[in-house]
Amino acid sequence: MDANKVLSLFKEITKIPRESAHEELIIEYLKDFAAKNNLKCKVDAASNVLITREAHPSRKNDPTIVLQAHTDMVCEKIASSNHDFAKDPINYIIKDGWMIAPETTLGADCGIGIAAALALLESNKALPKLECLFTASEETGMDGAFGLQPAFFEGKTLINLDSEDEGELFVGCSGGITTNITIPFKKSAPAKDRKAYRIEVFGAIGGHSGDDINKHRASALVLLFRELYSLVATGYEPQIIDIDGGGKHNAISREAHATVVLNANPSALIDEFKSALRIEYGSIEPGLDVSIREVKIGNALSVKDSAAFIASLAAAPHGVLEMSHDIPGLVETSTNFASLHIVEDKFAIVASQRSSIVSACLAAAEKFSAAFASLSGVEIEYTGKYPGWKPNLDSAILEKTVAAYKELFDVEPVVRAIHAGLECGLFLEKYPDLDMISFGPTLRGVHAPGERLDLASLEKFVLLLNKVLQ
Repeated sequence: MDANKVLSLFKEITKIPRESAHEELIIEYLKDFAAKNNLKCKVDAASNVLITREAHPSRKNDPTIVLQAHTDMVCEKIASSNHDFAKDPINYIIKDGWMIAPETTLGADCGIGIAAALALLESNKALPKLECLFTASEETGMDGAFGLQPAFFEGKTLINLDSEDEGELFVGCSGGITTNITIPFKKSAPAKDRKAYRIEVFGAIGGHSGDDINKHRASALVLLFRELYSLVATGYEPQIIDIDGGGKHNAISREAHATVVLNANPSALIDEFKSALRIEYGSIEPGLDVSIREVKIGNALSVKDSAAFIASLAAAPHGVLEMSHDIPGLVETSTNFASLHIVEDKFAIVASQRSSIVSACLAAAEKFSAAFASLSGVEIEYTGKYPGWKPNLDSAILEKTVAAYKELFDVEPVVRAIHAGLECGLFLEKYPDLDMISFGPTLRGVHAPGERLDLASLEKFVLLLNKVLQ
């Protein structure tokens, strides 16, 4: 297996629609791949796929290795894109050593892991027995990992191929939970002497709600409600007609807008806000902007109800809540204000919380929910809870991988935990004897348009995977 082969297979995968919960085509691709290569393949009730390659005769006494990746991808695009994730191939470019999807997510998370496993399955190398596990709907709730049965695979050493920083070996991850809040509202005709304005925050970079939460990325929703609360505080008496922002629960919001009825034109206040954001975010968010324009007036919430709702959202926490006391530089607990949409006559709010400590994760979810506790008719539901993965620094596969990395590149790899959700914690619940590690090539902008793969790091990732299996 070499990097060119892995990249070639990944390019095939970019042509296959595989949004979470719509993975039928990638599953068929994997089944066809197994049949073409005369490999055993099975699919379970949770849509997990297992393809098995028997050991080379010289490796029959070696332990079975499980290689694991997930079949789905986060599907995000810029507002002006006409891309249809249900049918269109991903449009990418190769530039300055990177493979980039300029207007959408690339799907290298975790398509590159799929490609690496497939390349090994069809290689002519003398390998131990491989069980390649492809899990379903990881990005929206780890459905495949939750549905995995204890006897689906037999190996006791698992290499997770879902990491994003070459040179770093991951031996632990956070757990998480999703907070879902609905709040009913009533609208009526506003006073005739008022005007309506659409205020929009756009152009933010966004990113992964775990891996990027500590990088001072702008949340469009957080900034929108900051400015709406400023309108309340300075006497513009906003009344909400419409409001919308964010996308996936595990992505930092890039765009958000609100249509509000006001008693005066707030353009001067908006200009001040734009100037403040340029100072606060500087070169980190070069495309971040705010716009305002007058629009047609319509029915709206009352001034009182709008002010209460805006205050709750402005007070809701977002970002890093606690850093680890044990692992320098590791985010321990965070919360992400992910999305807000109007569904019929209710506001639907989604936030995701992560922590390497179970009790802290639930506390973060309750902290976010507490901001809405005084609103009439509020309903709160916690879903998608998944466990963390506690590091095992005495791991045999860790020892072998560190040795392989040092031999290949003459440098010590970084061993650490990640503030993102990997399926390893769930695997450990069902396979308590598993010895696991996670590594991969360098990806940037994951879960956001512009996601990119560093091709030089892909070369090193492939060399390391080959060496570890050797």
